[in-house]
Formats: sequence, C-alpha cells, structure tokens
Amino acid sequence: MTRPAPQTRESIQDVARDLFAQKGVQRTSLQDIADRLGITKPALYYHFKSRDDLVRSIIQPLIDDGERFVHDQELRPESERATPRELLEGYFDFHYRHRADLVLIVAELTTVADLGLIDAMLGWRDRLGRLVFGRNPTLAQSTRAVIAFGGLQDCVLQFPDAPHGALREETVDGAMAALGI
Repeated sequence: MTRPAPQTRESIQDVARDLFAQKGVQRTSLQDIADRLGITKPALYYHFKSRDDLVRSIIQPLIDDGERFVHDQELRPESERATPRELLEGYFDFHYRHRADLVLIVAELTTVADLGLIDAMLGWRDRLGRLVFGRNPTLAQSTRAVIAFGGLQDCVLQFPDAPHGALREETVDGAMAALGI
C-alpha cells in the first residue's frame, strides 16, 4: 500500500512508526519507508540523515515531555507540591499520551538505549520517588517507587484496549498501594 508523497516530517514519522511496529527498527530500512511513502530515498534524506536520526525524532518528544513533567514537579515549592496521587495521575497521563512510542521503546530497547531514554526513564522514577518519600528514601521506599512508577508505565502498554478513565483509576490505585500510601 503506497501513500501519497509526504508534505511533512510527521508523515514520514507516522509511516516509520507503523513499519517499526511491524518489522522492528533494525529490520526496517529507510528504503522500506520511502517505498511505503512513494518517494525516493534521497527525498527521505532531505528530512532525516539516517534511521537513527528518524528514531531519535520520534523518541525525543517523549524524553522532552517526561523531563518537563518531572522537572516541573521538582520546581514546585514544597508547600505546593503535588500529592503522591497527583504525581501518579500526571505520570500516567504522560505515558498514555506517548503510548504508541512506548511500544517502540519496549520492542527496541537496545536501539533506544543509545538515545539515552532508558537512563532518563530510570532517573525520572528515582526523582519522582524522592518527591514522594523525601530526599533520602529508604531502600524499601525506593523499591516501592520503582514498582509504582514502572508498573504504571507497564499498565499503559499492557492494556491498550481498556477505557482510558477506568485504566487510569485502576492503575493509579494500584500504584498508590505499591507506594504503601
């Protein structure tokens, strides 16, 4: 199935997402993407220098949005800090917005590890755990935070057909239980 020639980078990214989901990043060439779009490979190179550049362009908004969410939470004065439930709800909403790209990440961990996303996500969990439990959480508190924030992310991926509201409520309730709150 050939699509009309793309007018934007977003069209290329959309086709790349589809092919990455079907074949994987390593098994999808820029020629495959160009063929699907009905354009030449040099036309694709006009927008993206390489497959890694294309993958980075898809993943970078997720990294930027996640960093912005955590950083904004950290900047709030202590008297105005979000409750643990509000943190979890916001973190759920962030992952839900980016769930299509999260599927790519989970399927291609080695590919995206080089882009720094894995380290960023692990760092977010640690930083959010410190917002919940304070600057020096115990090992028990730190493990609960990893389970809560990591499990929340997994639920977004594990239940793609669940209604948003119900999934959000159940996931946040489960994460609160994991935090022991």
